[in-house]
Amino acid sequence: MPYLLRKFLILLLTLWVAVTLNFVLPRFVPGDPVGAMMARYQGKLDPSAVEALKLAYGLGDQGGLLGQYVTYLGKMIRGDFGRSIGQFPTPVSDIIGQAAPWTIGLIGVCTVLSVALGSALGLYSAWRRGEALADALPPVALFLNSMPYFWFALLLLYVLAFRHSVFPLSGSLDPFLQPQTPEWWRSLLRHAALPALTIIVTSAGGWLITMRNNVMGVMSEDYVAFARAKGLSERRILSRYVLRNALLPSFTAFGMALGFVVGGSILTETVFSYPGLGLQLYNAVTGLDYPLMQAIFLYIALTVLVANFLVDALYTLLDPRVRDGQAA
Repeated sequence: MPYLLRKFLILLLTLWVAVTLNFVLPRFVPGDPVGAMMARYQGKLDPSAVEALKLAYGLGDQGGLLGQYVTYLGKMIRGDFGRSIGQFPTPVSDIIGQAAPWTIGLIGVCTVLSVALGSALGLYSAWRRGEALADALPPVALFLNSMPYFWFALLLLYVLAFRHSVFPLSGSLDPFLQPQTPEWWRSLLRHAALPALTIIVTSAGGWLITMRNNVMGVMSEDYVAFARAKGLSERRILSRYVLRNALLPSFTAFGMALGFVVGGSILTETVFSYPGLGLQLYNAVTGLDYPLMQAIFLYIALTVLVANFLVDALYTLLDPRVRDGQAA
């Protein structure tokens, strides 16, 4: 409990710093949301509307910077991130609520699958060293991991969507489908196939190399040699000694990967026009949609912190040294 309490207090402190930076940094950017909206409407807003918009976006002089910060914290705790500029007057929370399931469903699931597939192949490659297939996996993994993601995505789009029309070019669903019907699910899977394939193919190689190195390091330890000297079966050595200890270094990276699901989805959703948080963040940056940018940046920070805290909590179950207070 002292270990988890210390990690939780660090999470709260880091989250406060992230929230504060999220408030301060946009105010150093040239321009403001109201100026961007006036440019969008080509100066057709009258002065009273401009003043009302400044008050709505917290840019008035009332209360000064400290008052704006306190108001910002109060609204953030209530989940009120204001209204989007690019999709005015839609509330930012509604946009995130509509986009988040697409990102979590596609990028989150594919991240878990790529970690599981890469780790399993890495374990096989290290445990079966000397066999042709096991020795062939690392070079293939290095090639796939170093391949530019956007190039592979465009290649799949050109071959499987543009030339042969096996999969759709963009979007997440065909229009005019009733939700939760068989046709709806088939359309959902067809639109997600190419983004999912791109993510898994280009990221599984890195997890394979990481797991292979971890397993080879554990296999050289004295306790593995001692377990073999005791006559334990290879299956028991693999499951009780090698796998458990080889997985520990990967959990931190796995937590970071889960935390950066939103940030890592920008390229995926932009290339495939997939309606998730990554595409919304790209549109917010290009359209100077400050409220939406702030909310998504905060969402990214929160997911990273929560994912790392969950990994730290899982460490207490996997590593006895953490439970005994011998590891920080």
